[in-house]
Amino acid sequence: MRKLLITLLVACAGALVSATVVQAGLFSSTGVVIAILADELFVGEAEGHLNGAGTLAIHSQQHPELTCQGQFTSSALLGGTGQMLCSDGASATFHFQRLSVLRGYGSGRFSRGAMSFAYGLNAEEAAPYLVLPAGKKLTYNGTELKLADL
Repeated sequence: MRKLLITLLVACAGALVSATVVQAGLFSSTGVVIAILADELFVGEAEGHLNGAGTLAIHSQQHPELTCQGQFTSSALLGGTGQMLCSDGASATFHFQRLSVLRGYGSGRFSRGAMSFAYGLNAEEAAPYLVLPAGKKLTYNGTELKLADL
């Protein structure tokens, strides 16, 4: 009987530790986000969790004080959807498709104009998925991503 009680206590303690580990974010991944919102370049990060939920935080390259934060949900079959609110009151709803578990692209409705984005991709990989302003190209000088004239 005593051995059974000890086994039960150890199992309960293990379950409690496992739940704490999951809540601590060990089953999540963070990746880069490159976005074009109303012809302006935004960069930042998204964090996705094993259950398909996640958050994102991006900022304008031209006006770094302009930030946007949001949430999303996703699945392998359906892709994902989300919403975001910016520090100037602008908002967006978006949808995306996965290229893999950690990489994908999407578009949406931004209150000031069109929105396109890619996540988990470098600038060169993201370029085909981004709708750039007319006469602009995406450039990376090794430290900074920018929209430059063609």
